[in-house]
Amino acid sequence: MSDSDRQPAIVARPAARVAGVVRVPGDKSISHRALLLGAVATGDTTLSGFLRGEDCLATLAALRALGVAVDDDGERLTIHGVGSAGLAAASQPLDMGNSGTGLRLLAGLLAPQPFDSVLTGDASLRRRPMERIAEPLRAMGAEIATSGGCAPLTIKGGHTLHGLDYELPVPSAQIKSALLLAGLWAEGTTTIRSPGPSRDHTERMLVTMGAALERTSDRTVRLTGPTQLSAVDVDVPGDFSSAAFLIVAGLLAADQGLVIERVGINPTRTGLLDVLRAMGGHVELRGTDVVGAEPVADIYVKRSDLTATEIGGEAVALSIDELPILFIAAACAQGRTQISGAAELRHKESDRIATMVAGLRALGVQAQERPDGAVIDGSAALSGGVVESHGDHRVAMAFAIASLFARDDIVIHETAEIATSFPDFVRTTRQIGLSLESTEQAH
Repeated sequence: MSDSDRQPAIVARPAARVAGVVRVPGDKSISHRALLLGAVATGDTTLSGFLRGEDCLATLAALRALGVAVDDDGERLTIHGVGSAGLAAASQPLDMGNSGTGLRLLAGLLAPQPFDSVLTGDASLRRRPMERIAEPLRAMGAEIATSGGCAPLTIKGGHTLHGLDYELPVPSAQIKSALLLAGLWAEGTTTIRSPGPSRDHTERMLVTMGAALERTSDRTVRLTGPTQLSAVDVDVPGDFSSAAFLIVAGLLAADQGLVIERVGINPTRTGLLDVLRAMGGHVELRGTDVVGAEPVADIYVKRSDLTATEIGGEAVALSIDELPILFIAAACAQGRTQISGAAELRHKESDRIATMVAGLRALGVQAQERPDGAVIDGSAALSGGVVESHGDHRVAMAFAIASLFARDDIVIHETAEIATSFPDFVRTTRQIGLSLESTEQAH
């Protein structure tokens, strides 16, 4: 039996309704960044609400391998920052598992260091494009080799980096953040221009830690280096991308309403809410507050009759990680939804356009791929069936939520990677009323 055959599956049985008050795990993007920036700051960073998913734990293990001491009392982490000159060479390649964020951001952090490093990951991560990171880092003076454009990345240390003026080929927080991290050691100014919006957690955290960072517009950021960061305490809000699955669950089946508490609502992350409201979804933000550098709120949703819409342009950029669950919302809406401008989905943990369309078809939905998106005809109800997630955590969770609109069981294969971002997904969704069972695949 192959490793793939041993992967757990989820059996998602039809459920009539969801309800309650629930929390989601800490934000994955913020958890990664707090670890990395806290590691090279001066002083101790206390990190509360840290996401203990496999992706963030891979970043934590990598930093420990680089000589950073991190204490963990089970509730919070204390990162003993080593400053700008305190990292040490790892004794072996740094295995980032399935974490594209961890690998790409660490590439920026390690490119200016005086020692060599190798960054690798699992089979899925080693298929994802890495030249988009390596190329601009080389333009800053780094020496980086990829393997056919993918990981492993081999970084030769000892190079002095210099600032650059760089236009991102696509809106990408990972590329932008990698260059900003490298810019902390670079001589001069690093200017990054984006063709569209992308999440700005790195910029917000750098400012709170004292970096000489300036935003000249919504899509241009400048960092003057070299600069030293000062430690701050970070309270991580709930991950909006994890909350997205529960938001759609509520719109499908929460007759009496569903509340997801203390979710990060950074405006560079919440395009999903605008799309769902345009589809007729009842979504409210309650108790809005600011914690550290990030806005948070409780999100209230109620069962709504969704109607089809067109999703493209800025809405796609502001909801790129939430598009799998938007495919499900579209399949449960009345009318034809068209998604365009989402070619980046083909370079995620799976080709999410192909994977989502194939899964929807397996459940009886009329759906067609487009090079940069899909056309989805809403259905009165989904059939049951077997869905291949191809080890993509967001695809697997999206089809689990689809069970709220299905007539029969949905069996989702290769679901182990859910642990990378939402380790308690099955337990949490059961808590609000879904009927999910995790089991070993039988072949």
